[in-house]
Amino acid sequence: MRDFDKKALNKHSALKRRALGGLLSLSLLLSGAFGGTEALAQQKQEKDEFTYGDLIEKIEQGEVERVELDETEKVARVFLAEADSDKPIKVRLLDDNRELIRELREGRVDFAETSSANSRVAVSLLFNLMWILPLVTLMLLFLRRTTNASSQAMNFGKSKARFQIEAKTGIKFDDVAGIEEAKEELGEVVTFLKQPEKFTAVGARIPKGVLLVGPPGTGKTLLAKAIAGEAGVPFFSISGSEFVEMFVGVGASRVRDLFKKAKENAPCLIFIDEIDAVGRQRGAGIGGGNDEREQTLNQLLTEMDGFEGNNGIIIIAATNRPDVLDAALLRPGRFDRQVIVDAPDRKGRLSILQVHARNKKVDPSVSLEVVARRTPGFTGADLANLLNEAAILTARRRKETITQIEIDDAIDRLTIGLTLNPLLDSKKKRLIAYHEVGHALLATVLEHADPLNKVTIIPRSGGVGGFSQQTPNEEIIDSGLYSKAWLKDNITMTLGGRASEAEVFGDKEITGGASNDLKQVTNLARKMVTMFGMSNLGLVALESQNRDVFLGGDWGNRNEYSEDMATQIDKKVREIALSCYQEARQIMRENRPLLDRLVDLLIEQETIEGEQFRKIVSEYTKIPENKLVVST
Repeated sequence: MRDFDKKALNKHSALKRRALGGLLSLSLLLSGAFGGTEALAQQKQEKDEFTYGDLIEKIEQGEVERVELDETEKVARVFLAEADSDKPIKVRLLDDNRELIRELREGRVDFAETSSANSRVAVSLLFNLMWILPLVTLMLLFLRRTTNASSQAMNFGKSKARFQIEAKTGIKFDDVAGIEEAKEELGEVVTFLKQPEKFTAVGARIPKGVLLVGPPGTGKTLLAKAIAGEAGVPFFSISGSEFVEMFVGVGASRVRDLFKKAKENAPCLIFIDEIDAVGRQRGAGIGGGNDEREQTLNQLLTEMDGFEGNNGIIIIAATNRPDVLDAALLRPGRFDRQVIVDAPDRKGRLSILQVHARNKKVDPSVSLEVVARRTPGFTGADLANLLNEAAILTARRRKETITQIEIDDAIDRLTIGLTLNPLLDSKKKRLIAYHEVGHALLATVLEHADPLNKVTIIPRSGGVGGFSQQTPNEEIIDSGLYSKAWLKDNITMTLGGRASEAEVFGDKEITGGASNDLKQVTNLARKMVTMFGMSNLGLVALESQNRDVFLGGDWGNRNEYSEDMATQIDKKVREIALSCYQEARQIMRENRPLLDRLVDLLIEQETIEGEQFRKIVSEYTKIPENKLVVST
């Protein structure tokens, strides 16, 4: 037991000695490491920097090559002759360094005084300029803008009319087609300017103004360009809206300035586009006598025919709202002539198509006569857009020339909408087919309805599931002389879609697809009763198409009949619609097998042309003679 305690005690003493020895070794290592680091740092400090006295000693020993004295930081940068690098050694200076300078001179050491304050000042100045320069730039821009504004204010009353000594519009009368009557009258204006003696010899007076009146897109501005191109005289062009500003008197000042320039260049032409912007009836608005538009109009009236004449100046103005112009503006002596530029007839449309087809690659098989026949009511702008759309479709389909297919598709696109993906075979597709075939069948069998061009169930944009297209009767459409038979047959044809749905699917399955048809039916039937005197209410015009443009829409219209008459009008309108609907259903009922065959064929082909449709119908029933041969 005692030996065991001795062994354990000896073992514990040995472990304790080993632990103390390890700690001592670790302390020696750490002290050596830190001591070495301090020694290295001290050696580096001694190498990179020494005291003032050391510097004096180095100078006396001739080891210094050059010294830079910085009085601002009180530092001397010493370059030793035997140094390994060009990096200077820094020495802290005293307040009085006369001894150092004397030693440098005696030792013939190059020295110079430098200052870091200069570089700091330069940096500070550059930093300040970084803020000052943008401010100066903004001030210069503001001053420049103010100068421009002041110069514009001085020219505020100047006319903005575009002036050309010789108008080179690139347009002649040969480039204007479809409005021959207007060209003839305006051709005299050109002759007035070129050969005035031809008219003055017989006492004729040169007209002062010509007003071009017509719907949008009929070529009023194009005619003005043609006059300018033909006359070869100085030409001013301006829009009516450019006279009117928010400041009272500016428009009148511009009118004076415009006529002043025109008199200096007489004989000349002035073209005012959209003159209704400045020539509206006075006193029709809310403003009083200081209204800007009235001031401008008064000045225009005075310049055109006031105390002073404007000989040699012919004014051409264009508008599509002659009903809003002031009466003083329209009287002879101001606008001596009013030239109507209306939508072209078939011959005019053909001429316009020929003009716009000059620069397009049109296939020889295309008949522009057919296109002109299919586009009643189209203006010159509409026809130009039609051929442009056909050209775009041709390029999209990678064809080299425009064919009749592209033109027909362009007409459908402009009049109905974009073509969408065909419907799948379903109940909806069959219902649409019965609806459209109902229209097409009545258009074929009714004597006075317009003949069918084609029927299709290919959907179009705008929610159009299909359509039945007719070839309009040009004589009726262009003249506006609607016969009672034509009106009733067209009402019956319009109700053909609803009648077909009711006969095939029953009254409980009819849809709202005939909503637009019912609007058209109501409009035609009401005109028959209230405007055309085609009812037993008598030969009286109970309503009119005049619209009060200052109140907007039909707000200003007043019914010239009693409430009892209004009830009778509604009753007659319903009687006409119901009578035509019963006739449509009767025709559907009598021709049900034909209706089913046409629907099956339409679902299969998706489009049936008019000639094919009439051929099938003729196998089942008699077709009026005027529908057997349809000119195309």
